[in-house]
Amino acid sequence: MAQKSKLWYLENFNLFRGLKNEGMENLNKISSMQTVSKSQPIYFAKEPSRAIFFLKEGRVKLTRLSQDGKELIIAIVNPGEVFGELAMFDEGERTDYAYTIEESILCAISKNDFQKFIEKIPELNLRITKLVGLKLKKFSERIEDLVFKDAEHRVLSFVYSLAQEHGKRIGGELIIKPFLTHQDIAKLTACSRQTVNTVLTDAREKGLLYFDRKKAILKDPVSFKALASK
Repeated sequence: MAQKSKLWYLENFNLFRGLKNEGMENLNKISSMQTVSKSQPIYFAKEPSRAIFFLKEGRVKLTRLSQDGKELIIAIVNPGEVFGELAMFDEGERTDYAYTIEESILCAISKNDFQKFIEKIPELNLRITKLVGLKLKKFSERIEDLVFKDAEHRVLSFVYSLAQEHGKRIGGELIIKPFLTHQDIAKLTACSRQTVNTVLTDAREKGLLYFDRKKAILKDPVSFKALASK
C-alpha cells in the first residue's frame, strides 16, 4: 500500500506528467517517501548536495542565515513543487536550510539516480532545466523588489505574487489558503513584523484584503495590484 501511495504521489507531479508506465515504475524504485513533522529540518547548509525533493503535502521554507545570524527566508515550497534541485548542477555543499512549516509528505531521490534516470528521457531533462531557469528568474525578481521597492510595496508585491501563483480564484476574488504568518512574510520581504501588520491592515481598511491566521482573500485583485505597483 505504501508503494502504491508513493507512486500515486509521483504521478501527480506536473514534472512527471506524460511519462510512460515503465518510466514511472523506475522512478518509484529510486525514490523514497517520508512524512516529516512540523518545524523539522530536512537538510542543512554546508551538507553535501546528495538528493532532490518533491513535496506532495504540507509546506517547506528554504532559509539562509545573515552575517549577524538572522534567519532570511528565500522561498516557500508548496505542494507539487521541487526543492533542492540545484544538487543536480552542483557537486558542492548546500547553501540553504530546509525546514517544514507544517507536517509534510515528501519524496526524495538521490541526485545520482535521478541524473541517470533523466539521461534516458530528454523531455524530462528539458523540463528540469526550464524549472531551474524559472526559479532563478523569480529569485532575480525578488532581489529587484528588495533593492528598488520600499517596505510597503515589497509586502504588497509579495502578497500579490503569492496570490497569483498559489491562490484559488472564486468569482472575482483570489483566496490564499493557508496563509503565511506575518513573521514569515517579514523574513521574506526584509522588513519588520510590525511593518507587515501595518501594511496588511491598511489594505484591509481599504477593502482590498481580508486575512486571518488561516487564509487571505484579495477582494479586488486588480486594485490590489495597482496599489502594489504605485
